Amino acid sequence: MPAPEETHLEPFPRDTQSRTLGEQIGDRLIVAIAIGEYLPGVQLPPERELAEALGVGRVTVRAAIARLVDLGLLRKQRGRTGGTFVIGSDAVRTEPAILQVLAAARARLLDQYEAESWLHGAVAAAAAQRHTGSDREALLIRLEEFRAAGSGPEAQAADELLHETVANAARSPALHESLLTLERRLHIRAPLHPWGTEPTWQDMERRALRDHERLVEAILARDVAAAHEIGRLHARINIEHVEAAHVTVRTDADR
Repeated sequence: MPAPEETHLEPFPRDTQSRTLGEQIGDRLIVAIAIGEYLPGVQLPPERELAEALGVGRVTVRAAIARLVDLGLLRKQRGRTGGTFVIGSDAVRTEPAILQVLAAARARLLDQYEAESWLHGAVAAAAAQRHTGSDREALLIRLEEFRAAGSGPEAQAADELLHETVANAARSPALHESLLTLERRLHIRAPLHPWGTEPTWQDMERRALRDHERLVEAILARDVAAAHEIGRLHARINIEHVEAAHVTVRTDADR
């Protein structure tokens, strides 16, 4: 039986006549690694799960992964603890490939991340207006979990839970779904957010904690305007990750 035809919404439209679907999916993975959606040492999901998340077939995902292994961004490990693991973007031979992909994706990513920041502001404002007593307790718990989390993947996971709790407190399934729909276009691991590069983690996490504290305080005080602005500005950290990745790779490539 022939394989079903693949359908995929291209997040970085370019000259699609000259780009295979596997190359386009590879581009998404390159961006995800460059901006810290997938952190060094993290294992990718199995091919079947990744294919479902990206809306393509397993053959396409396999081709994309093989390309990134060749570029030095991923490594394959065999055995009972085997899988595909993120190496990072520091191999010299990866720089031209990453720069090319980031340059092509940059304008669209920045536009989408700007829209995402406004949606985060709207969600935070709704949470300030509509949260209940149970939401209040959950927000305080998630804030403390983020405060206690270790740097890197642990903090990234705690951040996801806190923002999901804010979205739940908004009590607006339509608004929540609108945000998730856009995030799924941007993040393969949505609603998990990018985390930048390892040298920047701790500074960014301290800043994120301050934002989270102010955001939860505004929500619990039912300060709708402050919650909107804090939520919007906090979400713009993602824009900074894109710009920082572009500048870092371009600088390294020029050396």
